[in-house]
Amino acid sequence: ELKESADTLMLDAQEKARRAKILEDLAANYEGFYNSVKVIMKEAKKGTVSGICGPVSQLIKVPSQYNVAMEVALGGKMQNIVTLTDEDAKRAIRTLKQLDAGRATFLPITTIKGRTLDEKGLDDCYGYIGIASDLCSCDKKYENIKSSLLGKIVVVDDLNCAATIAKKYGYRFMIVTLDGQVINAGGSFTGGSMNKKSGLLQRVRPIIR
Repeated sequence: ELKESADTLMLDAQEKARRAKILEDLAANYEGFYNSVKVIMKEAKKGTVSGICGPVSQLIKVPSQYNVAMEVALGGKMQNIVTLTDEDAKRAIRTLKQLDAGRATFLPITTIKGRTLDEKGLDDCYGYIGIASDLCSCDKKYENIKSSLLGKIVVVDDLNCAATIAKKYGYRFMIVTLDGQVINAGGSFTGGSMNKKSGLLQRVRPIIR
């Protein structure tokens, strides 16, 4: 019985190691990223561009229960590239131009300012979970980046809660539900089904768990 149990555990461990290797290879090759992001990250590895910290999706750690909400809240900004300075961003842009490799958005740590929603009474609203930037973590040097991207987005339980809160606060800020439905600042609604296994944030979690 012990041998059988050990064999089962061994097979399970091997399968998890195989899955982790696949995910690590995807991350190393920047699968799912825009071509421009791949080019800059590969040039950074070669040392031809400097001061590249990485794409937002690889710098922010998100608890699994908030993955879908954060994927939606960030959208294409997950592929924004964080740089140490504005000079590093300018050099990277020149590289993209020289290689005719497309366009990318760069977030220099030295120029990005953090911003956080300051609305009284949110904590008391039914279904309110938190400000998106407070529900994830990152290295201290990226705090302004995180709050700039997520500091004015609210995460709530469901669409009914979102609608009630949005109406109460005059549709002044974006609200995202745990399953990825959105009420945008200004009052438009975005929603429907989504592929929960295709996101860049979901891809990282099994490797680091």
